[in-house]
Amino acid sequence: MQGLSGFENYLTRLASCLIVLASPVLPGCAGGPIDYPRAYTEAMTDTAMTPLGKEVSKWQENNPGRSGFFPVIRGIDALGARIELIDQAERTIDAQYFLMKNDRAGLIFAGKLLQAADRGVRVRFLLDDIFTSVKDDGLVFLDSHPNIEIRLFNPVNRRGFYYLNYVSNFRRANRRMHNKSFIVDNQAGIVGGRNIAAEYFELTKDEIFVDFDMVVVGKVAADVSATFDQFWNHELSVPVKAFEKSNVKPDRPALREQMYKTVQDIGNSTYAKALESSLLEDMHREEFLLIPANAEVITDDPEKLLRATTGKGEALADALSAVLDQATSEVVIVTPYFIPNQHNFRQLTTLAKQGVRVVVFTNSLASTNHVPVHGAYSRYRKRLLRAGVEMHEARANVGTDDELLTLHTKAIVVDRKITFIGSLNIDPRSIDINTEMGILIHSAALGGALAEAIDTRLSGISYQLRLDAKQRIRWQSEIDGALTEVTSEPLAGRWRRFLAVLSKIIPERQL
Repeated sequence: MQGLSGFENYLTRLASCLIVLASPVLPGCAGGPIDYPRAYTEAMTDTAMTPLGKEVSKWQENNPGRSGFFPVIRGIDALGARIELIDQAERTIDAQYFLMKNDRAGLIFAGKLLQAADRGVRVRFLLDDIFTSVKDDGLVFLDSHPNIEIRLFNPVNRRGFYYLNYVSNFRRANRRMHNKSFIVDNQAGIVGGRNIAAEYFELTKDEIFVDFDMVVVGKVAADVSATFDQFWNHELSVPVKAFEKSNVKPDRPALREQMYKTVQDIGNSTYAKALESSLLEDMHREEFLLIPANAEVITDDPEKLLRATTGKGEALADALSAVLDQATSEVVIVTPYFIPNQHNFRQLTTLAKQGVRVVVFTNSLASTNHVPVHGAYSRYRKRLLRAGVEMHEARANVGTDDELLTLHTKAIVVDRKITFIGSLNIDPRSIDINTEMGILIHSAALGGALAEAIDTRLSGISYQLRLDAKQRIRWQSEIDGALTEVTSEPLAGRWRRFLAVLSKIIPERQL
């Protein structure tokens, strides 16, 4: 459940636990209006003559049969890249996200989509319902544009008391679409871990989200569009018009003017900063170097949310497991939420015992925004260390005194030649409950560079966990050139430690 504070998330998880116990005796209540009429649409494929299509075709002349990739690490670059691609759009924009907030990032993104629609671009915007904090009225306003359609995935019924509707329909409402993708003109786009909210783009003063996206061009972009179509046309994808209040007739011209003014007032400095990002400067130069590679787009089927959980994973988790089985020298896993199921645990420890270097980088108790996840993860640390798995946890105080670092990157590099980037966390919720998507990229150049970058940065932004002679965990880190060792959860206060212990009553399968 990305985007909540640790304490808010703890309360949510605890409530979920109680809901599971209580739901059989609650009165039935329908979920969102999944039978609301909608049109079947697909990605536009006749986009080769768009400006983006021409640029991609020119690049592919020198890289036949390959797709192009460029990693995006800084948050402000990630926002700038999205703005740049929206500005280049001529035919279509397809955006799919787990959440969007009514903050600076959300307003800038929505305002740019509106500008694109004004010049004739078709915009399809699919959002998961639960943690999207933009009000229905705002989404309905955007949707009222003839070139914009917004759908909510697996929505909760708005009639009556929202939270009672969630509780009474928990078995379905608990299953979420966690996919994240953004494709322009079926030619280029961005895939990775970021949602549309300020913390993902370096726009907040008190927290740093360490995240990761990949600019993608060519065939892989069209393949991502195809996965978008799967979800867009699914029965759980409901037009936001279904939630329009018939007795409310907004002054749409006034709302449009207000929105543009708000975007301008709030986004002026942010927008300028994004447009001045080094990545955009690179993208505008002829020598902008995309990494050519073969790649596979893998997504869970939206039908997963209508089936009972099996605990055996689904399409994406199974595909990654098969890649890990082939590892011969090194596996590097970066995941904000790490709760290995029985299969994950056995696979990683077996690889380590076979001499494969297995590195796991995840959040510490102080850096996580999901305390209950850490409570569950902590059960596995000693056993993983004993098996030879190299464990690292993020240092929460890497930024300034007023900033909290939180790891949100989801990436896996195998043997420095296969890279996964996408939405999947290594936890039961991603593997069993939600739908996820991502890309497997076959490139020694990319995999080697990423693995080397992770190795180089780990000592500066993380603690490495080790066991002492008495099998107690010690956290070691190089700080200001000196090796520092901590004997208990570093930088975590008593209250946070208490919550981590208390949260262990929450069923692990819900985390």
